[in-house]
Amino acid sequence: MVALCSLQHLGSSDPRALPTLPTATSGQRPAKRRRKSPAMAALTRDPQFQKLQQWYREHRSELNLRRLFDANKDRFNHFSLTLNTNHGHILVDYSKNLVTEDVMRMLVDLAKSRGVEAARERMFNGEKINYTEGRAVLHVALRNRSNTPILVDGKDVMPEVNKVLDKMKSFCQGPLMVTEALKPYSSGGPRVWYVSNIDGTHIAKTLAQLNPESSLFIIASKTFTTQETITNAETAKEWFLQAAKDPSAVAKHFVALSTNTTKVKEFGIDPQNMFEFWD
Repeated sequence: MVALCSLQHLGSSDPRALPTLPTATSGQRPAKRRRKSPAMAALTRDPQFQKLQQWYREHRSELNLRRLFDANKDRFNHFSLTLNTNHGHILVDYSKNLVTEDVMRMLVDLAKSRGVEAARERMFNGEKINYTEGRAVLHVALRNRSNTPILVDGKDVMPEVNKVLDKMKSFCQGPLMVTEALKPYSSGGPRVWYVSNIDGTHIAKTLAQLNPESSLFIIASKTFTTQETITNAETAKEWFLQAAKDPSAVAKHFVALSTNTTKVKEFGIDPQNMFEFWD
């Protein structure tokens, strides 16, 4: 089983790894400062943001995590909470962040000032908060196990979401756990490879290990036009057809995770083996 997908580097997880502007040296012009976006400019003008910024200027030398824990032995209980759900407890621990009770109050005040609560409700209500594309943002629909209606343009999308989730269940009998994490506990079963690099060496080395008769390819691309993914998918199909000869066999060995039915069909994948997902 080969999963073909595209990955996007989101940057360092280290909060200290902040981008810096280049410093001009002798004979060089000073680097131009990047102009703030309107949204960022509005944020920095917000009195609640300015209040938080002023607090940081005055107290940043005190923001040492070890000292914060030493000063408050009950810090974990003060800065964590447990969410009780039908599927178990979720622990939210923010005690390891550089926050104090004053900082938390100011952060909440800033969120309220910027309309975060109202924006959250608009998202849950299916309003088109993705202004660039004029789309609703329906991550929550896939996790809406209560089946509370989520309306988009007056239509409840939950029946369609549940239909796809049921189709996924019938296809794979439950979600595949993180492959690498469970590999030490594997006792046979399908072997899984992931290919995301557009460098042809990656897909070539992977295909060299496979038998076309027993291989299943999962093409993961929202638009089915992402260059890295489709290049690898076409390479895999070409390799497969060298053995299969019959183009109709593609439908039996390739499935898609996508929202573009037209492109999926053009590739040769049966729409019954296409699993939609929501924005």
